Amino acid sequence: MPELPEVETTRRGVEPHLEGRTLRGAVVRNPSLRWPVPPDLAERVAGEKVLAVRRRAKYLLLECESGTLLIHLGMSGSLRVMPAGAPPQKHDHLDLLLDGQLLRYRDPRRFGAVLWHIGPIELHPLLQALGPEPLSDAFGGETLFQAIRRRGSAVKLAIMDNHVVVGVGNIYANEALFHAGIAPTRAANALTRGDCDRLASEIKAVLKRAIEAGGSTLRDFVDSEGKPGYFQQSYMVYNRQEEPCRRCGSPIRHIRQGQRSTYYCPLCQP
Repeated sequence: MPELPEVETTRRGVEPHLEGRTLRGAVVRNPSLRWPVPPDLAERVAGEKVLAVRRRAKYLLLECESGTLLIHLGMSGSLRVMPAGAPPQKHDHLDLLLDGQLLRYRDPRRFGAVLWHIGPIELHPLLQALGPEPLSDAFGGETLFQAIRRRGSAVKLAIMDNHVVVGVGNIYANEALFHAGIAPTRAANALTRGDCDRLASEIKAVLKRAIEAGGSTLRDFVDSEGKPGYFQQSYMVYNRQEEPCRRCGSPIRHIRQGQRSTYYCPLCQP
């Protein structure tokens, strides 16, 4: 599933092609995504100027003059900038039309979304209860400490909760906990303020490195030019079960938490 670095990589890729340009309409081939594409989307976006291309958590926000297009990539979605008239393939469900180009939404599993919202986008039901952005000044050690100090759940599950901090998906939670030297099974409310300072710092660092590498490509993800991400080449623990730790040489352990795979080093993360 595309996580925050993959969505941010996509945002940076499409922004130069969209910002300041006028949408000429849309072609919807299959409206049956996670939530139905609005039936009048083509009419709503026609003539709309794209004022900004932002990201909130894993949602892409195309801010227009009369409303905002909210796009979620789901489990297998991608956005590609292509020449106008490029023939669609099987899973190309929607095009946003520009002069001479189009923005194509592809989603084999159809678990993403393309929605139109009028009014303040932060009040959209999908966004209004979200926690702080991990790369913003609103998130830090004190923020994290206050958010989890009454939570008895495992810290890995806590930092993957979008009410605590947005966009820290499974891959990057594993990696950040390793770099912070914190066991993923440790109770969140057992972390000290110093632990939270260290963990918040590593969450920021891991996400920034992943964005610089273009995200991770395990199955489906490609950026707006069709290129894969390369952060998986620098994983310290994720998907490295029984391989030697890159720091101490101990075998990487694997467990299940919340129906997700967790990887950690038993020596580096006591």
